[in-house]
Amino acid sequence: MREQIEKHQCWIYLVCIGLGLALGVVSPALADVLEQLLWPLLGLLMYTTFSQIPLLSVVRGLTDGRFMAALLVGNFIAIPAFLGLVVAWLPLSPAVLVGVLLVLLVPCTDWFISFTHLGKGDAPRAIAAAPLLLLVQMVALPIYLWLFLGSEWFHLALSTSLIVAFAGLILLPLALAGLTEFAATRHRRIKRAIYHLGILPVPLLAFVVFIIAASQVNHLGGLYHVMAQVVFIFMGFLVFAGWLGRALGRLFRLPNASTRTLAFSFGTRNSFVMLPIALALPGAWQPAVVVIIFQSLVELFGMIFYLRWVPGKLLPDRERGS
Repeated sequence: MREQIEKHQCWIYLVCIGLGLALGVVSPALADVLEQLLWPLLGLLMYTTFSQIPLLSVVRGLTDGRFMAALLVGNFIAIPAFLGLVVAWLPLSPAVLVGVLLVLLVPCTDWFISFTHLGKGDAPRAIAAAPLLLLVQMVALPIYLWLFLGSEWFHLALSTSLIVAFAGLILLPLALAGLTEFAATRHRRIKRAIYHLGILPVPLLAFVVFIIAASQVNHLGGLYHVMAQVVFIFMGFLVFAGWLGRALGRLFRLPNASTRTLAFSFGTRNSFVMLPIALALPGAWQPAVVVIIFQSLVELFGMIFYLRWVPGKLLPDRERGS
């Protein structure tokens, strides 16, 4: 059942967004009531997502030095450099720019594993890499935002609401997931419970996007032109990410399965880990939330394309030609 839910997650999210938009238009009062559930749901979503990442296996993930080096270079050097070149000449408002940077600067640590498996990549390496990617991005993101956005963002990042959101919705669930994983090494029942928790992230995320769509639909009037603008950024990023994976895989002399894993890592971004940060921003920065939700939709449809393009055309089996 879990595999079927993950396989069809794109359509689940799309349906929930459509239903949320309809509810927000028909019954704004009910949407406002549902919005009160958003923060508890996000906390639970973060915990269930982090609980599926083997946080205690960071050291094991470091054993393949070439793969990890390529993964870190691509995600934390090449992609930020590419984004620096792109955003330098784009006429984006500060709020939209924050959304673009929040969502594209940090690599995904959950569904990239599922897509890697479906796209004939190396899923065990993806699982081993996930906790390291998560830890590195938590340190790197404030530095990147300061470099891209300057001291204004630095002062904004130190605001009480943002610090509380980061601590309560990211650090606390991350710590609880680590403690749960440690307990699972001693108790089989907890280990089984963690496995069953793996079915929750997709339904929880679907409910989250449903609530966000319902609560935000009446504020979208001036943002349609923004979505039309950023869609080309997100589509171009997916193409760049795939070719970057291929280039670094060749440079580091990785097998095809590992190189496909690079492509899926570079193409998937940590949109819903960044969402709590965007939601905690002051009202003037709220377009960042819409940008992040919109990017996740573009990415999900992009992954459907990736599942055919990466193993079929970009990185086919060597005996079939390259």
